[in-house]
Amino acid sequence: MEVSFYTPVVTAFNEHGELDLDGNKQIYDHLINGGIKGLLILGSSGEFYTMDMEQKKALIDMAVPYVNKRAKLFFGTACSTMEETLDLSDYALKAGADGVMLISPYYFTLDDASLENFYDEAAKNIAGPVYIYNFPDRTGYDVRPEIVLRLLRKHKNIVGLKDSVSEMGHTRALLTTVREEFPDFQVYCGFDENLIHNAACGGAGCIGGLSNVYPELMTQWQDAVNRNDWSLSFALQKKVDILMGIYDINPFFVPILKKAMMLRGVGIRDHCRKPVLPVTDEETRRLEEIMGKVDMMQQSGESDR
Repeated sequence: MEVSFYTPVVTAFNEHGELDLDGNKQIYDHLINGGIKGLLILGSSGEFYTMDMEQKKALIDMAVPYVNKRAKLFFGTACSTMEETLDLSDYALKAGADGVMLISPYYFTLDDASLENFYDEAAKNIAGPVYIYNFPDRTGYDVRPEIVLRLLRKHKNIVGLKDSVSEMGHTRALLTTVREEFPDFQVYCGFDENLIHNAACGGAGCIGGLSNVYPELMTQWQDAVNRNDWSLSFALQKKVDILMGIYDINPFFVPILKKAMMLRGVGIRDHCRKPVLPVTDEETRRLEEIMGKVDMMQQSGESDR
């Protein structure tokens, strides 16, 4: 299986917390022109949890015709209730989405039976491809491999999973559990630095936030892995390892990603919806230091071979 590097796309807002539709178009062009072949809109990096149904549907209405098949389009459609989740999923798929991604209910901890029932109910009622989004740091519990296997045995439209767990052993265990029976099931890692390890385990690639900033770098990395060009792949790993420091600047890293995109010339602002504060001067300094190291490596060709 060839790997793909897809983007969990940030959402552009204006200073009042309203959708900046022109800014979002610039983001999509930036990613597609950088070689990204799949966009996940309304994921965690897209601040889906701050948006009402009207805003989500407005973004879908704009994104599908604007992207116009230049890349695959997936939407995060999980809401607070099952009814809203099914409504938004149906809306996205009818608009032309290639699939929907569902994070399971968060705030309260679900037992395995309730968690399986959530995805069981969703898959039965969604007429299109469904991707599971496993993010234990945000939900408080894990979608364990055994749960995934049981769901796959019941639902052909559950076609993939994003595993946002930094420990690659977790993703490897999932792949080991489902791969023999379901070799085409797509498992993406959610941490950029794990792309090569995920590929080695038979995964489908990565859906990682750094591609918002450096889409061309992540596309180059994806292509090198698919060519089995390990010299270049390992060299690019060094650059990604440096860029992972962007996530450490602030626990809520989304405005940091937006500021980084601004520094690279994308026509957006780093506004996020309240209560998130603007990026500080000190955070910008740390960001510029990280980006400067990688930009110097890019310009000099250092470590590319």
